[in-house]
Amino acid sequence: MAAAALPLVCGFPPGAAFAYRDQRAIPIEDFLRDAAQLADRLPARRHILNLCTDRYRFAVGFAAALLRGQISLLPPNETPDALARLASQYPDVYCLHDLAAAPGCLPAMPFPDRLAPDSGAPRVPEIPAAQVAAIVFTSGSTGQPVPHRKTWGSLVGVALAEIEILQLRTRPGMALIGTVPPQHVFGLEATVLMVMQGGFALHAGRPFYPADIRSGLAALPRPRGLVIAPAHLRVLLSEPEPLPAADFLLCATSPLSRELAAQAEARFGSHLHEIYGCTESGGIASRRTVATREWRAMAGVTLRTDDAGTWVKGGHVEIEVQLADLIELRGGGQFLLHGRTADLVNIAGKRTSLAHLNYHLNSIEGVRDGVFVVPEERGEAVTRLTAYVVAPGVSRETLMAALRQRIDSAFLPRPLHFVDRLPRNDAGKLPRQALAEFEAELARKTG
Repeated sequence: MAAAALPLVCGFPPGAAFAYRDQRAIPIEDFLRDAAQLADRLPARRHILNLCTDRYRFAVGFAAALLRGQISLLPPNETPDALARLASQYPDVYCLHDLAAAPGCLPAMPFPDRLAPDSGAPRVPEIPAAQVAAIVFTSGSTGQPVPHRKTWGSLVGVALAEIEILQLRTRPGMALIGTVPPQHVFGLEATVLMVMQGGFALHAGRPFYPADIRSGLAALPRPRGLVIAPAHLRVLLSEPEPLPAADFLLCATSPLSRELAAQAEARFGSHLHEIYGCTESGGIASRRTVATREWRAMAGVTLRTDDAGTWVKGGHVEIEVQLADLIELRGGGQFLLHGRTADLVNIAGKRTSLAHLNYHLNSIEGVRDGVFVVPEERGEAVTRLTAYVVAPGVSRETLMAALRQRIDSAFLPRPLHFVDRLPRNDAGKLPRQALAEFEAELARKTG
């Protein structure tokens, strides 16, 4: 029988660290006090947009909203257009932030500089499992974001399922530093919810540059782990500086090559695991990339296929979800990914996926980032592909020769553009709109 209520935090002995900021431990008792006090100060509204960049403040705000019965909105980005859309769809939404200036289109509450000290022993509150805790958004077929509700029970469920499949019960008190923002579903699950439900500790910062990642990780006590997107990992490993030892590495948001995973394991001295899932379902499977191509579903999660595609349900996935990937079921909860259904490309009767092409492009030595793109003007038949690559010091001839060894000549990029960067968002993804704007700007500069 499902629990009617679930604890806000679990697995913390008295005095255990909940977070680290400026090399100082913040005990679990302070987190519970801060969340309770902030909850009393929140305005009487139904929806909250938590834009705190400090991960500890985000966690306090998220917990305070739960205590007040408020729903956290997690849009795909924080562009003015996206925020204006939220303000229109959720008239009672307000913004909790620690920014220099709040977004102008929403009522705003700055995160308090100081919450009143309290020496009393805090209690661990319980939240109704059926309470809607968050609304996440996916891109709809019309381009309008589609909302998906997440109950507290489903969020606790995905955190516990990830802790179990990653075997993290053997690392009590582990400190986790993440490059992915907590406003992203993977960042929320891996750097906030797993901490709250596993008795771990979060790093309050959100390092982006390699030097900040190295110094932030080195400052944490062991055991310590790094939660990172493939794009961030690729840049980090491109630099020759020594990396601090890590006891755990976790990656998600886009496919990771086996070569990059092996390089990460060798340099950090730890196994690297990937999480697979989508915004609607959350994480549903994991694998150790260098050991196997197969993914293993989390506890209670089942997949099935029909003429429409592959569907996932069970465990923490409360409503059956259709996945956007081509999946080959292998039995026993194991499966293979063959790219996104929307990424299939057919040229001269030959078929492949953009994920397959991107995998091989990013596996080439010297490539820091790269992506294949189907030209917008292709009509009914694709005759050529375009690729953008960040590869300082690599010649066009070398890169094309390496691609010829890896992919069919029909899919070689024509043209191939060398660029300084790709317009990835904070989670390391390449949104379609950002990529289209990037292509248009490049065309104007070179046209």
